[in-house]
Amino acid sequence: MSQDNIFREVDEELRSDRMRALWRRFAPYVIGAAVGVVAIVAVNEGWTWYHANNAAQSSDELYAAFDAIDGGDLASAQNQLTALSVNGSGSYPVLAQFRKAGVLARQGDAAGAVAAYDELANTQSNPRLRELALVLGATLMVDAGTVADVESRVGSIAAEGSPLRNAAREALGLAQYKAGDFAAAQASFEAVVNDPMAQSNVRNRMGYYLAQLLSQGAIAAEPATADAAATAIDEIVSDEAPAADAPAATTEAEPAAQ
Repeated sequence: MSQDNIFREVDEELRSDRMRALWRRFAPYVIGAAVGVVAIVAVNEGWTWYHANNAAQSSDELYAAFDAIDGGDLASAQNQLTALSVNGSGSYPVLAQFRKAGVLARQGDAAGAVAAYDELANTQSNPRLRELALVLGATLMVDAGTVADVESRVGSIAAEGSPLRNAAREALGLAQYKAGDFAAAQASFEAVVNDPMAQSNVRNRMGYYLAQLLSQGAIAAEPATADAAATAIDEIVSDEAPAADAPAATTEAEPAAQ
């Protein structure tokens, strides 16, 4: 064997010895890191499964409460919603609280429903959910409270910028109508009509309110406006007109999405 081959074999043995020494030194760390990664992945997957399983269970519980409401068993529904609001997963507790307030309104407990909406508004970090709770509470206060009660909840929401501004303006306008402040009610309803983002069915409803004000002589109008109001009544009365002559708030207010 040549001298070069001998030196090469010696070098290879030395490299192998160094590699084994390095592995013996650092293997525990490498293996530990690998085990740690596996553990993290396992925990993450387990946590994801846990939340998914809980969310599915909460969804089933919420729909069971909906079925109870549809079946007229409001007491059972309230118990289910109360339990879900305490023990539910994800966003289901908040949905349960909104629905529970709506059931209170359906049961005729306007004060309890308003208190529930106020509590939601005071505890929500999400500004849109907070505004929704305030608008729903204000809608109930149209019949159960005063203009001040409604305005304290939705006065700022009725300003430009809020997605719920037109719902707030409608509640405020109805409260003003009820209080006999017809000029203020007209301004609130017209603010909705003049909003380019207002939906057509909402505009039609405002048109009906304004037509009622005109027909009762509560506000002055040019002849052309009066004619338009009469036309609005003819177009709307078969579809959206409330049963009573005067605008009235609905007795139950609930979030649109459940």
